[in-house]
Amino acid sequence: MNSQQVEIYLEAENDVINKNYVEAFRKYESILFDEPGNAATHNSLGWIYKTQMDDYANAENHYKAAINGDPSYPHSYLNYMILLMDLERYNDIQALAKRASEVEAVDKSWIQHRLGLVEELQLQFDKAINFYEKAILFSLNDEKIKGYKEDIARCEEKRELLSKHSSHK
Repeated sequence: MNSQQVEIYLEAENDVINKNYVEAFRKYESILFDEPGNAATHNSLGWIYKTQMDDYANAENHYKAAINGDPSYPHSYLNYMILLMDLERYNDIQALAKRASEVEAVDKSWIQHRLGLVEELQLQFDKAINFYEKAILFSLNDEKIKGYKEDIARCEEKRELLSKHSSHK
């Protein structure tokens, strides 16, 4: 992005913070007119489509365009995984997580946590716990580690409940 596009992008980000999504949308579109492969802009538009319009198809298209435009831009992977989680497309999350794990700036503990959630939602509690433990290993944030430990405890409780209810069939 040139300096004018950076300025427009930052103004659009500020518009998002101020919930002025229409103006942000217009600014993002103007950037893509000049630079159609801009990853940050596609990511931001994907976020608007998902969170403000529940338009998952357009959100997905923008997240994919962001990743294709700049595979090293980390935020697109994270937002795309959240979208895939909402759509319960667990196999797609696992494939994207593998790709995202190779990107230097992507938070590896967050990826492991997301994979743990996928397993937990599929009632695969031992696998979920394994991912949550990996998330702890990759994290340097004490608050996140505390949360991951809570995830493990929740899975242990659910595993016990599942065992209890499975034996009463």
